[in-house]
Amino acid sequence: MRFNLAVLLLLAGLETSNLLAQTNAAPHLEKRGSATQLIVDGKPFLILGGELHNSSSSSLAYMKPLWAPLAAMGLNTVVTPLSWELIEPVEGKYDFTLVDGLLAQAREAHERIVFLWLATWKNGMSSYAPVWVKQDTKRFSRVVVKGEEIELLSPAAIATQQADSRAFGALMQHIQQVDAQDHTVLMMQVENEVGVLGDSRDRSPAADRAFNSPVPVELTRYLKAHHDTLYPRLRELWDANGSKVSGTWPEIFGNTSRADEIFMAWHYARFIHAVATAGKSAYDIPMYVNTWLAENDAQPGSFPSGGPEPWVVDIWRAAGSAIDFYAPDLYAPDFVYWSRQYHRDGNPLFMPETRGGSSGAANVFYAVGEEASFGFSPFAIEDNMDPKQDLAASYRVVNSLAPLLLEHDGAGDVHGFILDQQHPTADFTLNGIALHVTIDEIFGRHAESGYGLIMAAGPEEFIGTGKGFRVSVTPASGGAPRLGIASIDEGTFEDGKWVPGRRLNGDENDQGGFWRFDSRKLSTEKVKLYHFD
Repeated sequence: MRFNLAVLLLLAGLETSNLLAQTNAAPHLEKRGSATQLIVDGKPFLILGGELHNSSSSSLAYMKPLWAPLAAMGLNTVVTPLSWELIEPVEGKYDFTLVDGLLAQAREAHERIVFLWLATWKNGMSSYAPVWVKQDTKRFSRVVVKGEEIELLSPAAIATQQADSRAFGALMQHIQQVDAQDHTVLMMQVENEVGVLGDSRDRSPAADRAFNSPVPVELTRYLKAHHDTLYPRLRELWDANGSKVSGTWPEIFGNTSRADEIFMAWHYARFIHAVATAGKSAYDIPMYVNTWLAENDAQPGSFPSGGPEPWVVDIWRAAGSAIDFYAPDLYAPDFVYWSRQYHRDGNPLFMPETRGGSSGAANVFYAVGEEASFGFSPFAIEDNMDPKQDLAASYRVVNSLAPLLLEHDGAGDVHGFILDQQHPTADFTLNGIALHVTIDEIFGRHAESGYGLIMAAGPEEFIGTGKGFRVSVTPASGGAPRLGIASIDEGTFEDGKWVPGRRLNGDENDQGGFWRFDSRKLSTEKVKLYHFD
């Protein structure tokens, strides 16, 4: 009896130790079912965030009054710059006063942080590097555009890479020391919107020599091994030039601006993977690179040439493994198209910088519902901190659904959508039932747009949230038996539990014909169906 009791106590102790170990593990990405999720304190975490203006977080006094209204909007995470020039104003001497102050303020407001490491590059230039780096143009060489050096540090400069890596490594070591237990810092963005502006590549003598030298074997080996899954534009370009595995950059990719872009992508990627590696060796949390998106027909140089545009993400992946994923700064009008360009081939979707307001209020449902995004973050979030605005309303609803939503993301039985006059319908199948979603219409009144998400809650039961749409249901296989609406209940989720409100019938479900979501307000509803002959 004593032996059995001792064994039970030992097992209980081991289980407690395992639970504590999971809880104390650093934030990390984990594949759960069909979704890649951010795991924080042992559980999936959905970032409902906002990115600050570039200079806001440089002052603790400026930041102090912002935290409470940001939290009142429904944010659980603030995405905020942290610049090299303030961390290492003198070479080899680090100042983490700002870091510690931001962490203290965030904890007091019960907020998390994603830091943006603005160091060698920001928006295609190098304005955030320390003065001691900017002044020494021999040691820290610059890019040449149209015959002139510009304020853009070269990704081929080993001295710059080493200096940036040392500073980032020191920063991550400090964050590990002061935050490894609290997990206030969830992720790190390494640099910001990198690439050459004004030309398709660096035209310095050193860059010209490198461009006309053999392509690294690591890259051609990757292209060959991943040929069938390469982004179509990259694969077509490589194939059109003979799918060569040896030769110079113009020999393998053609002597065009696209070859220039690939060349720059490789050099930026090698540099940033090295910086990220230095950081991860000190504190291994998720790290990503963001992208200034180009239009499909834009020429490199009109956007930062070499950044991780969708068609060169494979080049970045070939260059190293320290970056966990690549993310779009998405201001383009076709939110759905660009989301899909990044949520592909194992790359999870995180939206670090995008539109807020009414656009953001709609887009967040598509991102987290259809693309299983683990985070959404409109830019310039402090410009409108009204807790009654559309984005805040969407955040509150999504937050109430977050535990259930994260569970269904992994199972793959949730869909999000955005409807407008150009894209008025969405169709998908859940649990053998075909759902046809359209912009809402009743009594001759048409909504102008709609958005939301729907997830399966049982064999013939669904939970939906959003506004301005209606849903009809039919058996996915067609034919009898037919489906009808048994009940629709409006309600809310509070601490993960469903709290029903009104039973919606009559005008609210078009006399039993549709599952409706009024365009005048955001609502959450549960529908139950029935079969009949």
